[in-house]
Amino acid sequence: MPAAGSPPATASGAAAAVEPWMSAAKRGKLPKPVAADAVARKTGVKQSKEQRAADDRAQAAASKKYDRAGTTTTELRSVRDQKLKSKLKKGEQTSRGAALAAAKAEFLLPSEAGYLEAEGMEKTWKFTQSQLKEHVDLSTSSKMFDLKLPDFGPYALDYTRNGRNMVIGGRKGHIATFDWKTGKLGCELQVRETIRDVQWLHNETMFAVAQKKYTYIYDNTGMEIHCLRAHTEVNRIEFLPYHFLLATVGNAGWLKYQDTSTGKLVAEQRTKLGRCDVMTQNPYNAVMHLGHANGTVTMWTPSVTTPLVKMLCHKGPVQAVAVDQGGKYMATTGLDGQMKLWDLRTYKMLQSYYTKTPASSLAISHQGLLAVGYGPNVSVWKDAFLTKQKEPYVSHLSPSNTINGLRFCPYEDVLGVGHSGGISSVIVPGAGEANFDTMEANPFQTKRQRQESEVHALLDKIQPEMITLGQDFVGSVDRAPQEVIAKEKQIEWEANHPNEKFVPQHKARGKSSSMRRYLRKQSNVVDGKRIETRERLETEKAGREKERKRARGEDVDAVKPRTALDRFTKKPKVV
Repeated sequence: MPAAGSPPATASGAAAAVEPWMSAAKRGKLPKPVAADAVARKTGVKQSKEQRAADDRAQAAASKKYDRAGTTTTELRSVRDQKLKSKLKKGEQTSRGAALAAAKAEFLLPSEAGYLEAEGMEKTWKFTQSQLKEHVDLSTSSKMFDLKLPDFGPYALDYTRNGRNMVIGGRKGHIATFDWKTGKLGCELQVRETIRDVQWLHNETMFAVAQKKYTYIYDNTGMEIHCLRAHTEVNRIEFLPYHFLLATVGNAGWLKYQDTSTGKLVAEQRTKLGRCDVMTQNPYNAVMHLGHANGTVTMWTPSVTTPLVKMLCHKGPVQAVAVDQGGKYMATTGLDGQMKLWDLRTYKMLQSYYTKTPASSLAISHQGLLAVGYGPNVSVWKDAFLTKQKEPYVSHLSPSNTINGLRFCPYEDVLGVGHSGGISSVIVPGAGEANFDTMEANPFQTKRQRQESEVHALLDKIQPEMITLGQDFVGSVDRAPQEVIAKEKQIEWEANHPNEKFVPQHKARGKSSSMRRYLRKQSNVVDGKRIETRERLETEKAGREKERKRARGEDVDAVKPRTALDRFTKKPKVV
């Protein structure tokens, strides 16, 4: 039986190719990518048609994969401003060069996700954790453990963003944080009241706990830092790392956002659907997904007081919701015994599965593996969002326990299971991302690196108003024809007003525009400030005229002869 896949050994040719790049990177002389025309101009050697075609194909593939804007659609010929045209052209070349450099650096990431494979008549879901432990290496086997804590369960758990530390919270008041790889204990305390959920904040120095009445924030030594009295009877907590927002929902049915960097309450949204026990965030666009007792799933942002999307997913109360890392797929379970998979781009159901016991927990890994917890069982499904699966990928049984929470450890093939008997760490080959980005989350960061990353994160903090359902909406231009836009507006208006007839309203321009009408009304208004400004301007004009006469040598103070028309002149005020 093959064991969990490990990163393949690097070939000698690849090592020889990596060495000059690494040495150049250390010297700070990493070559910048340049276009084929620039190479021809510098070297004086013309490329052949085959070489140019190959370069164009490589550039197109790199732009499609790494360029945020994809292949550019800017028509530079229609731009008349030469300065703007040069800026656009330079920006295009920079983005294309960056995408090509990222594609060329792919061979520096040799690690690949290895999955569990069965031979012959064997089934991967029949392999137990004890059998896997016998065949994997020592470092992998050390990641399998069970913490038996039957007196304080059931337990909720959470991992930090770099997957290094874990926080656990028992329903009967037990809290502990520790480095789960080395077993080093951070802090441990007993609050002697009900704990419903635990959540790490931006790093391992602070974590939030939803206790019986209020939500508390503790530091890594176990000292209470804050008591959030605005968040009462909270059932679920989520933290948005790029916005520094702590989102909570509880028995009152209010979704609240707290800014952890300023301490201000950003938004309070009333769901109007009663008590809420299910909440998760979309990692792609930071939209909150709430599951309600009437079988609906609603999506919320801090800037909108009504749900952006309201989906009827189940015939009974929703038990769990999970969203994948790309924000494309969502999984839901309900008390009707169904597990449904949804496409968030079309809001249509992809697959539907039946669970013997209503599933209480869901989790999706970085590689798209779906973990389902029902009763004492945990099933992990592979490629569940792509095709209908007949059997799970990995299964785990926790006898005499009830599953309470599931969390995949980032950048590790580990699934954390919280149940009524304590905590279990289960190996799931191929679950974690093999190549981590140290600028995003560094599992091996030092204290100095952690401090610097915290400062950079605060400087790059995104405002809550930027959270939208479509991430590409900000800064985009609707290039559709006017008839298509008008038709979309008509369909939207008729959907929101089914009993009324649509009457198109043409936007007035020119003399009939609203601004022109407002200015015409203001022209007949007597304003004291306007009169005072006019008099001041006339005085300044008369002073400038005197200066010009004096410069020409004319007598400014000479008395003009009085004429018959002087009777109509305005007499100066006597003060």
